[in-house]
Amino acid sequence: MTADATRTGSAVTSDPYAGRMPTHAGDLAVETHGIAPIPPENRYGTARRLFTVWFAPQVNMTVLFTGTLAFTLGLGFWLGLLAMTIGTVLGCLVVAYLSTWGPRTGMAQLPNARMAFGSTVAVVAVIQWLSAIAWDGLVGLFGGEALAALLDVPFWLAVMIVLVTQGAVGIFGYEVIHRMQAVMTVILTITFTVFAIRLLGGHEVITAPTETGPGLAAAFVMEVTIALSASISWASYASDYSRYLPARTSRAAVFGYTFAGLASAYIAVQAIGIAAGGMVADQSAEGVRSVMGGGVLGVMALLAIVFGAVAANAMNDYSGSLAMQTAGVKVRRPLSAALVAVIAFGLIMWLNAGNLTERFQGVLLFISYWVPAFVAIVIIDWRWRSAGRDVIDPAVEITPRADAAAAMVSFAVAFGAAVPFMHTNLITGPVAAWLHGADLAYFVNFVVAAALYGGYRRVTRS
Repeated sequence: MTADATRTGSAVTSDPYAGRMPTHAGDLAVETHGIAPIPPENRYGTARRLFTVWFAPQVNMTVLFTGTLAFTLGLGFWLGLLAMTIGTVLGCLVVAYLSTWGPRTGMAQLPNARMAFGSTVAVVAVIQWLSAIAWDGLVGLFGGEALAALLDVPFWLAVMIVLVTQGAVGIFGYEVIHRMQAVMTVILTITFTVFAIRLLGGHEVITAPTETGPGLAAAFVMEVTIALSASISWASYASDYSRYLPARTSRAAVFGYTFAGLASAYIAVQAIGIAAGGMVADQSAEGVRSVMGGGVLGVMALLAIVFGAVAANAMNDYSGSLAMQTAGVKVRRPLSAALVAVIAFGLIMWLNAGNLTERFQGVLLFISYWVPAFVAIVIIDWRWRSAGRDVIDPAVEITPRADAAAAMVSFAVAFGAAVPFMHTNLITGPVAAWLHGADLAYFVNFVVAAALYGGYRRVTRS
């Protein structure tokens, strides 16, 4: 991570973590640069582009179907919308804050986490890499299904086409992702607006809750958790897409554009899912096309699903490649980005082979249970380190072994403490069962990690 980065597009370096970097907006050559810090002379761009890079990836069927879970849980429209908004805002606040670290460090989120975790960050990086593959599976499944219906080809072939396309974008890297998301924001906004208008016509949107009493309260908490799990899952990617911004970039602007892009897309698309209710609760591309009808509108719906999958998964592949390098795997970033897409193929086949609704909800929750503890630990460490400093170079920061061990122990204990509060088809803890299915694991995970690691830092720094 301390090796010199290459500035020019033609220069070559033997360091697998450094390489060619984009030098300006519109520089669309392959970015071979990995987790090494971005030097000041290679910083460019403005905070405004963060809006589209965070907006477009959320305008997809995975987010829409996440909204339909409020209907499945029996919350009705207004309670479902309220619970979803609470969970979404909480997660987006975290991602927006972490995004401000990019200009201040010139580094991606997982390499930044080395300041708190030291060498044990490799464990977190492996978990993040696996999470990126899981998200590839969740999102790519719907993209493949839509493309199969659109082109009338076998599902496996359609999935392969989607994965190859998104993998190519992930390989080209930072600047191509930013440019693609700017275009996708326009295309997907128009398409989903048409979808929403079509949906509202002749369909009862404002539905009443079907749950009552403790069951309704548990469903409300569950929906908050589901929405939180989706938005906060980006926390471990946050500064990946702001690390090229100049150090002088306004923190308020970085925070504001990131939050606005992420939150507005999530709330709008999940609200469509809640309004759609049973019309698309089967979680299929055909369910969406049936709402749009045949002809041009049906084709638009399927294309939007495919484009949305590519937009979201290109970021999973890119950030997954950075996670692999952070874990210590000395492989060039473009190759590791391709590997994420390849492995996701098997996961998509598994998801498609069983009860999709149950597997979708289970994987959606389970792959992000670790994130709140990660967030608590890195933020506490950051607050101690950054006090009074505008710019921080993580490559020269020192992390004592005791501090790294405390971070990993806090991380592991917090996850263990959260297990009894989990509620998925994979794990149902005793406390969650006693609470009629309410899932409080994310909140327990955060609080326990903050208490343990925060307590340790306070005692050792006193």
